[in-house]
Amino acid sequence: MRAIVVDDSRAMRSILKGILRGAGFEVFEAADGVEGLERLTEVGQVDLALVDWNMPRMDGPGFVKAVRAQPDRKSMRVMMVTSENDMTRVAHALEFGADEFVMKPFTKEILIEKIQLLGVAPG
Repeated sequence: MRAIVVDDSRAMRSILKGILRGAGFEVFEAADGVEGLERLTEVGQVDLALVDWNMPRMDGPGFVKAVRAQPDRKSMRVMMVTSENDMTRVAHALEFGADEFVMKPFTKEILIEKIQLLGVAPG
């Protein structure tokens, strides 16, 4: 299984990569939505994207909308990983095409549980 972490915080990318690698994922990373789309083009098929909400150049919702506009990316699972706790924003993320969300701060166990709920887990 392959995943991409799209977050402008290097520390958060490192934390998420560590959790995903520990769970058996091959992990790619990007610092914002624009770079995320470029990385997806480079690496090909990805099963899961963990995406921050607030980023420069292209934010999380913009990234999700762009991904969902690509027919070959329809099956990719997208989880918003955000400090946004306004339920209206969470609802909007789901409307944009996110499959799930997790609020910062989170634990490794919560993140893995959410990933399993999406049906994306390395065999």
